[in-house]
Amino acid sequence: MIDIAELLTFIKVAETASFSQAATQLFVTQPAISKRISALESKLGVRLFDRIGRQVQLTEAGLRLLPKARKMAEDLLDIQRSMSLQMLDVSGELKLSTSHHVGLHRLPKSLKCFQQNFPSAQLEIEFSQSEEAYQDVLKGRAELGIITLSHKDNPLIESLPIWSDPLTCVVSNDHPLARSTNLTLLELAQHACVLPNKNTFTRQIAEQAFGKQGLKPKVRMNTNNLETLAMLVGIGWGWSLLPSTLVDDKLVVLNIDDLNVERKLGVIHHKQRTLSRAAMAFIEILKSDRTGH
Repeated sequence: MIDIAELLTFIKVAETASFSQAATQLFVTQPAISKRISALESKLGVRLFDRIGRQVQLTEAGLRLLPKARKMAEDLLDIQRSMSLQMLDVSGELKLSTSHHVGLHRLPKSLKCFQQNFPSAQLEIEFSQSEEAYQDVLKGRAELGIITLSHKDNPLIESLPIWSDPLTCVVSNDHPLARSTNLTLLELAQHACVLPNKNTFTRQIAEQAFGKQGLKPKVRMNTNNLETLAMLVGIGWGWSLLPSTLVDDKLVVLNIDDLNVERKLGVIHHKQRTLSRAAMAFIEILKSDRTGH
């Protein structure tokens, strides 16, 4: 196989008729130029230059090779220019996987900004749960996941926190704890609650807080839909931990010092996957959302 550097060196020596000038223009040493030309001649089995004193002249084989070498060099430059333009062009399909809650309460602004700035890109969005979106990215079904971030590290997943999402402990207006003050985690643990399923990142965060005091929440019902949890709390089925975006005047916030927990919401991608321009552009928009710009 002909080495590209050897071919470009041949063209430069032919144009300058000098090994030393070619070395200067290519920013390499003269011995390196000689080595490349010798290697090219060896591969082709012909002599390309006659070296007469300090003069360098193309042989007949060299004269025949020169236009072909120039054509190859032009093709290489075209490839390079084409790839550079592709890297500047944000187009094609971008597959996102996100949870219903994050998609509804955090993404609208970023989605609108992306579509306005990059109309040639097509977004395909899968709405599920954070844990399912995590698996979508891990298994290559989605390029980006915008989710509740796991508190466990995975060597294959790159996580970038974007939003802090404090969880507030809430009950209905007529709940026995609604007028309580200075509540402890022990007292709270004696009352039924409604929480997301065990396999969710939010549930793991909640159980970790109770586990620090050797306690377990008394879970009456599981559901991964946060809006449904808010409804169940509102009709008195128990307390729950909800994002502030879901707290309204039908709910009472309980201030419990030992239950100051928060979720980190953000974007994930597979470390072994080369991100598309569209994915990189979307991440930059999310970063801007984080900084408020």
